[in-house]
Amino acid sequence: MKKFLATILALVMVLSLVACGDNSGTTESKEAAENTPVAAKGVEAVAFDGDKTGLNTNIKIGVVLIGDETEGYTAAHMNGLKEAMTTLGIDPAGPNVMWAYMIPEQEVCYDKCKEFANAGCSIIFTNSYGHQSYAQQAASEFPNVQFVSMTGDTAKTAGLDNFANAFTDIYQARYVSGVVAGMKIKELIDSGKITADQAKIGYVGAFPFAEVISGFTAFYLGARSIVPEVTMTVKYVSSWSDATAEGNAAQALCDEGCVLISQHSDNTTPATVAQQNGVFHVGYNNDMTGIAPEASLLSSRIDWSVYFEYVFDCLVNGETIAKDWTAGMKDGAVVVTE
Repeated sequence: MKKFLATILALVMVLSLVACGDNSGTTESKEAAENTPVAAKGVEAVAFDGDKTGLNTNIKIGVVLIGDETEGYTAAHMNGLKEAMTTLGIDPAGPNVMWAYMIPEQEVCYDKCKEFANAGCSIIFTNSYGHQSYAQQAASEFPNVQFVSMTGDTAKTAGLDNFANAFTDIYQARYVSGVVAGMKIKELIDSGKITADQAKIGYVGAFPFAEVISGFTAFYLGARSIVPEVTMTVKYVSSWSDATAEGNAAQALCDEGCVLISQHSDNTTPATVAQQNGVFHVGYNNDMTGIAPEASLLSSRIDWSVYFEYVFDCLVNGETIAKDWTAGMKDGAVVVTE
């Protein structure tokens, strides 16, 4: 995915756009342009000589986020996008990037997508599964703006040329982290600290969605590849990000005798609760060894820069963005922390 970096091309958008204005996206012309498509195509590939100094583009990017940099899931998206932008010479804090933080999975997501489209954004990303229907609605109204719903699943059936989904094969990293969990449990058994029938792990899950289920299934199979006797209990918290609920679920799992806990939720409270109870922990998105050094083994993590670099590469070369993109460990899109 990163092979294009050495010969990166400058993006030159052939656009007739109103000047960007400020990051609020409020201009006098916005109301008049409410339903006027904004040109998003016509990208001309231009050779780049390797000197990023002065590299500037007319492409304007909108980013709609369910959280902010303090929440691991959103931070992973932000870091990946900023890395890709920086590589291209786009200032993530500049006027050509519009960020919207703490946008819930509600109508306000549609409002923000529409605001960004009217403000001249050529491509708009949303990062939560529940944003998808609102992004799709906006895509149907702005056919010349490219929309990408991260972790979504309706792009192939939506019938829209300008709407795409992206997610990674994160279950691969979860399997690997499950193997590491199994190695720790085997160590506990071999040292006599627990017996094989006490080899119980717990898992804090957000929702009973396919994404979560495939993840904890992979984790469980990884652990069982080392310790066949291991059992696992899953507790759902009905939220992607609820620090209190996640901590309470982790405590309940500890109370039920789990010797190791993992999670598909966005906060660090399962890690800190695990450490408080003297059990081990496998995290998600963040390296949690800093916050729970005695408990944390490793975390599975998505490197979103791989996807964002792919998207920008498509724009540079005038190529179509895949409707339903995915990549895994061999591509560097999913990793485990040290």
